[in-house]
Amino acid sequence: MNTFGRIFRLTSFGESHGKGIGGVIDGCPAGIAIDHDFIQQELARRKPGQSKITTQRQEPDQVEFFSGIFEGKSQGTPIGFAVWNKDQHSNDYNDLKSVFRPSHADYTYLQKYGTRDHRGGGRSSARETIARVVAGAVGKLILREVGVKIQAYVSQVGEVELDKPYQELDLSATENNIVRCPDQETADRMIARIEAAGRNHDTVGGVITGVITGVPAGWGEPVFNKLHASLGFAMLGINAVKGFEYGSGFAGTRLSGSEHNDIFVPDGSGVRTVTNHSGGIQGGISNGEDIYFRVAFKPIATLLKEQQTVDQDRNIVSINPKGRHDPCVLPRAVPIVEAMAALVLTDFYLMSKLYSR
Repeated sequence: MNTFGRIFRLTSFGESHGKGIGGVIDGCPAGIAIDHDFIQQELARRKPGQSKITTQRQEPDQVEFFSGIFEGKSQGTPIGFAVWNKDQHSNDYNDLKSVFRPSHADYTYLQKYGTRDHRGGGRSSARETIARVVAGAVGKLILREVGVKIQAYVSQVGEVELDKPYQELDLSATENNIVRCPDQETADRMIARIEAAGRNHDTVGGVITGVITGVPAGWGEPVFNKLHASLGFAMLGINAVKGFEYGSGFAGTRLSGSEHNDIFVPDGSGVRTVTNHSGGIQGGISNGEDIYFRVAFKPIATLLKEQQTVDQDRNIVSINPKGRHDPCVLPRAVPIVEAMAALVLTDFYLMSKLYSR
């Protein structure tokens, strides 16, 4: 599947070392003001070479729209776009043409398709997420009109963890440092941890926390396509993601039912909950409280050091990869997490309009 979504749909195409990455957004309502500067800003948060702790591949990542937009507004027709690759070094991968890199998709792609693009991972490269960020930015523009805001930040790098709940943080400070952690003291320690991994030609994983505010009660489905299940599906489809939890998550298993239940209280003409262990979702449907979740990223599999593996003839070989790679994916993954959340929430928003009471 190269298409995501039911009403608001993205079909993406392209490879890491091909001519470019692009997509087609279908189901976008007509009349949405398409803020090109905002979309470009979202891409800038994801692009390589933006700081000393990211890969130094230099890509401008300028998006070019082909269709579906006229006089700055969506037309309700498919929105086609592309971002052209400019700085791919395909020769760096020549030595890897016939070997299976540890923890990469080389072996599984070959088993599935009988062929694979060894240049930068081809379609399995995280560069494919460019299309998701563009479509997610359009989704954010739609959600902005109904007061929904999506904010993600790095909450853990390796063993360095931000141990404050999001309610105690100034999330507007997330972009104030290169690791995208809203607590500067913790950010400094995270940066040092990433730099140490880079000096050792190693990598480090971590956690991104996402917070969604302004979602009214009633978005979601009661059985299949539950809101939290769709968010989990979206996040687990991001490269290097190994886990997803929302609300109290795994920590909630340590509580008793009487501690964990979110008590309802009157609130003006509606109701709200005293606590929010449910993470803003109950029975697969939003309840009007903040939606919050955590996404676990493994250490990036490409190490710029010697490792043992096998080739396509099952010979044991050693590899010492070249290329330009992130020692930690977390800083550049923040806008990707937000984009995937935006795709999900935009879909449920449009679905809610179809079934509004």
